[in-house]
Amino acid sequence: GEDDDIEEGDLPEHKRAPPPIDFSKVDPSKPEELLKLSKKGKTLMVFATVSGEPTEKETEEITGLWQGSLFNANFDIQRFVVGSNRVIFMLRDGSVAWEVKDFLVSQERCVDVTVEGQVFPGKAAQKDDAKKKSQAEPQKRAAPRKQEL
Repeated sequence: GEDDDIEEGDLPEHKRAPPPIDFSKVDPSKPEELLKLSKKGKTLMVFATVSGEPTEKETEEITGLWQGSLFNANFDIQRFVVGSNRVIFMLRDGSVAWEVKDFLVSQERCVDVTVEGQVFPGKAAQKDDAKKKSQAEPQKRAAPRKQEL
C-alpha cells in the first residue's frame, strides 16, 4: 500500500520536494507574496547600506543593533559586514525577507536595502532626498502681505 513509502521528513533536505505553492492563496498584484512563497525554507541574502560614511567598526555596531532587534523578533539571521558601509544579512528562511526589509528601511541610518536585485530606499535616503529637494527648489517667497492699516 501507500504507507510503505519513505516519509517525506526522513529524506535529506535536498531530496525533499519544496513545499508546493498554493497559488489560490496568492494575490497576483503582490509579487512579493509569490517571492515569499518561492523562498520558503531557502537561504536568501539581503544587502543593506549604512548612511553617513561610517567606518567598518561603526557599520559593525549599527548593523549589530539591527540584527539584535531582528533576533528579538525571532528572525534567525547571520550578518556579514562587507565594506565600510555595506552589510549582508543572510536569512535562513528567505520567506521572511520582506519583513526584514520593512524593518531595515525604517531604520534611521539605513540608506537602502537590496532584496533579489530590487533596491528599496531606506529612511536615510528619504532624508537626503528631502535635503536635495529643498536646496534645488528656489525658496518660494511668501507673498508680501498688504500693510495693515
